[in-house]
Amino acid sequence: MLTMQGVSKSFLGVRVLEGVGLDLEAGEVHALVGENGAGKSTLMKILAGEHSPDAGTLTIDGTVHSFSHPAQAQAAGIGIIHQEFALLEHRTVAENVFLGREPTRYGLVDRRTMERRTAELLAELDETGITPRTSVHELSVARRQTVEIVKALASDVRILVMDEPTAALADHEVDRLCALVRRLTARGLGILYVSHRLREVFDLSRRITVLKDGRRVTTLVTRDTDADTVVRAMVGRELGAYYPPRAGPQEPGEVRLTVHGGGNSRISGIDLALRAGEVVGVAGLQGSGRSCLARALFGADPFTTGTMTVGGEELRPARPREAVRAGIALVTEDRKGEGLALHQSVTDNALLVTRAVPARGRPSVRREVTALLERVRLHAHGADQQVQYLSGGNQQKVVIAKWLAARPRVLLFDEPTRGVDVGAKAAIHTLVRELAREGLAVLIISSELPELIGMSDRILVMSEGRLAGELPAGATEEAVMRVATGGDRAREGAA
Repeated sequence: MLTMQGVSKSFLGVRVLEGVGLDLEAGEVHALVGENGAGKSTLMKILAGEHSPDAGTLTIDGTVHSFSHPAQAQAAGIGIIHQEFALLEHRTVAENVFLGREPTRYGLVDRRTMERRTAELLAELDETGITPRTSVHELSVARRQTVEIVKALASDVRILVMDEPTAALADHEVDRLCALVRRLTARGLGILYVSHRLREVFDLSRRITVLKDGRRVTTLVTRDTDADTVVRAMVGRELGAYYPPRAGPQEPGEVRLTVHGGGNSRISGIDLALRAGEVVGVAGLQGSGRSCLARALFGADPFTTGTMTVGGEELRPARPREAVRAGIALVTEDRKGEGLALHQSVTDNALLVTRAVPARGRPSVRREVTALLERVRLHAHGADQQVQYLSGGNQQKVVIAKWLAARPRVLLFDEPTRGVDVGAKAAIHTLVRELAREGLAVLIISSELPELIGMSDRILVMSEGRLAGELPAGATEEAVMRVATGGDRAREGAA
């Protein structure tokens, strides 16, 4: 049905795909797996006509195609369902299914035909919980996904790409989606299934292709392999000695923060303790609840169940201001959107927290700013320079300085080195370890496994909104991925 050969792609001189090839048969689920940044989404966007390859060929039913627009791919029978749905929330299901392709009669939109055809497609999928006239904003995430599938079927697709289709679904919704995928393949559709979740990969796929650093590592027959082999192919590298030494066995001190049975609408059953002097890593796939955990600890999306203590005193922050006053700081993953005032100076940004939440009985910290900026090793033309003109690494250092000015006891980092260069990464890593040695309790969330393993004294692994396990310092990438993807359960199921 489909063959891709020698596909390569670069962005701004950075090679993201190099000679990648795969094929797909009718009625098959072919899984595509790999770490973040492996090139999976770029390859699928090339197939869907969203990007043009620099090299390589794409053949459908023996005919070579070259797409420069998604409409061309759609006309060739290819549909893609992105993780972020392309639906208009305040339109009906039928209006979304035929968006841009509305049938007409006498020059007017033929709503009767549109709704009848939508009803037929929903019936083919055995979907009874949706009607053509239902407004999309009334539907759950799982139902919206069904609408995306119906929209693709209405376009007569024969090849369907599903990009992380279960990232935002509950367990029972995942089971329902898997049943739907099986019905689609029974109709002869070929499905390329991009996912981190190995349980689903092993349940659904006939073959598994592993990408790493923009290259195809291997293609495996699912029934002839196991979760360990797939994880090893995904990771495939050694962790170098690029990080400062971890805490010694005597360094972790008193407990700074605890949570028992913490939960809200996105996470549940959280039990953890952070101690002075240690760096605790949090691993997990996209959508696993890592950032939700940090936001709950910080009171941005507060816990609604369970108990939490800070410095031995019971406190469950209902808003960030309460967390700041208790000595908790959060360096968010979106420094430009949530961490900085881009058009203000370095000094003004460094004072954002202390001005917003002034400490009682503490004099102005303006005189401390220079020392803090030196502490974080900031490289700028001066303290009056607007932060929008700083590099990503230096912007991140200003965010850290902003929080250090508040003298926190617990410091939460969400993707601390995302989008920064190697030199800035090393400086941030060194600073984090220095802060821990000075008695701060540090929690790091990172999608980069080498960073997480190199920096952490122990690693908490999240999966589907819960803490799925804890690993000691020096755990392998394979071990982390196995817990994060449910690989142990997948292996047990295969056995």
